[in-house]
Amino acid sequence: MEYPLETFSAAERARLEGHFTNLDEPVFALVNLPETVKGALFARYSRYQGTLRRMFLDEFAGSLPEHDRGRYDGDEGERAADLYERIFVGYGDDSVAQLGGAHVACEWVSNVMTKVLQRPRLGAYLEQSTRYIAYDAPIEGSSRYRYYRDAELGPDYEAAMDEIFGIYSAALPRVQAWAAEQYPAAAGESAQAHERAIRAKALDLLRGLLPAASLSHMGIFATGQTYEQLILHLLGHPLPEARHYGRLILQSVQAVMPSFVSRVGRPDRGGEWVSYLQRREQAAERWAARLGLDRAAGDDGAGGPSVRLVHHDGDERLLLSALLFEAATTDERTTRAALDALSDDARGLLLADLVGDRANRRHRPGRGMESLRYRFEIVSDYGAFRDLQRHRMLTCQWQALTPDLGAGVPHEVDDAGVGDAYRRALDVSHAAYERLLDAGHDRRAAMYALCLGYRLRYVLDLNAREAMQLIELRSGREGHPSYRAVAHAMHERIAAVHPAVAAAMTHLDTDTEPRLERIVSELRTQAKLDAR
Repeated sequence: MEYPLETFSAAERARLEGHFTNLDEPVFALVNLPETVKGALFARYSRYQGTLRRMFLDEFAGSLPEHDRGRYDGDEGERAADLYERIFVGYGDDSVAQLGGAHVACEWVSNVMTKVLQRPRLGAYLEQSTRYIAYDAPIEGSSRYRYYRDAELGPDYEAAMDEIFGIYSAALPRVQAWAAEQYPAAAGESAQAHERAIRAKALDLLRGLLPAASLSHMGIFATGQTYEQLILHLLGHPLPEARHYGRLILQSVQAVMPSFVSRVGRPDRGGEWVSYLQRREQAAERWAARLGLDRAAGDDGAGGPSVRLVHHDGDERLLLSALLFEAATTDERTTRAALDALSDDARGLLLADLVGDRANRRHRPGRGMESLRYRFEIVSDYGAFRDLQRHRMLTCQWQALTPDLGAGVPHEVDDAGVGDAYRRALDVSHAAYERLLDAGHDRRAAMYALCLGYRLRYVLDLNAREAMQLIELRSGREGHPSYRAVAHAMHERIAAVHPAVAAAMTHLDTDTEPRLERIVSELRTQAKLDAR
């Protein structure tokens, strides 16, 4: 393939080399530049007749220090800052704020806070998992367990949290010992993989005992636009922890790409935006109370965990039409007429052919699968909700965590001899929650005290393509039993209305691992380690 070859002088090449991965190819990456400069380069790109490297030399290099080669100097450059002021702030072209991104770490955040941080959905998030990390020891260098503290919550709250963490710490070695005895290593099985699976089994069984106040670390990568939205929502949030981290994230983003979040601190922009978000939430709460929708969550007869398909859109005829749309040259009305002429069996064969032979769950059908939509209302423990909420391509809404929908105790916890201790922790948690309410705290603050084993109600609204991804991933036998049960139930509900769609989910895992859920995954991991 031929394309024009751009030439540069020796001096120009020297100026460019520290910031472009190559100077001779039509595809290259930008490196060692402030995020604002990279974003501004692309923002200017659409109205510049020349190439990006030439534009850098003509319009941006002069405003950056000569000695910046190979390192980030913290200065976004006058040209870049001016461009953002004119385009992003002056004209409101929000798409410009999608052209730069930043990695931000948020440490020592509660499990309540991790869900608030992930709510925008448009970023990339990595969160410490209560399925992999034990909470049985105090924070290094201190005598404090890993939970969120605030003087406003009072000493009784801290005493309750200390008691719950004490119960968890005492239960963990007992459950591990029980699991090791119950599930001995098979002949020829890796001892290291088996030991990790035993520990994982114990952590899985006991994670419902941890309170929502348990601290975690989270890594975020997002564009400037996503950070702006996230920060505004945090600053307008009723929880002090959310507002505090909103300010800290703002400071961190300002350190690397200040122009992207320049509107946040302006009273007529960010200030008014935060006020709007607060008014919107207050209106929803006011109307919920007026309509009698603020009663106890358990008095609607739901009782226990559940998965309900409350609404679905589209049918398999629409699905076939959508899957054929890109290959066809006719309008959809003509396509549907052709489909109507087929028998039910023929349409079933057509769908199977269009879905294709999926060698693994990462092979997913085309975008036509997005023509169907499902709205599930789910009641599960908070731990399962945490894992399901993380999926990107869906709408997730959730109600406050309360004790009203109850909590379950895994039967294996009873078998391990710590069932009564687990129930005592739930009772301590419930009592602490009620004390916080009685002291005038709202439900959001009181939920810090509740164990992850308590249930809440939430909605997952998603298309068929995302449903396939979620169900096949979360039904895996290595997964936690709580969210596996939800995935299996979602599949059953889809099969009742769209059997061909459910049949296309060929990587649904209905098998059970009779020994340890995680042993299959751990054996795979160990095999890779041994092969190095």
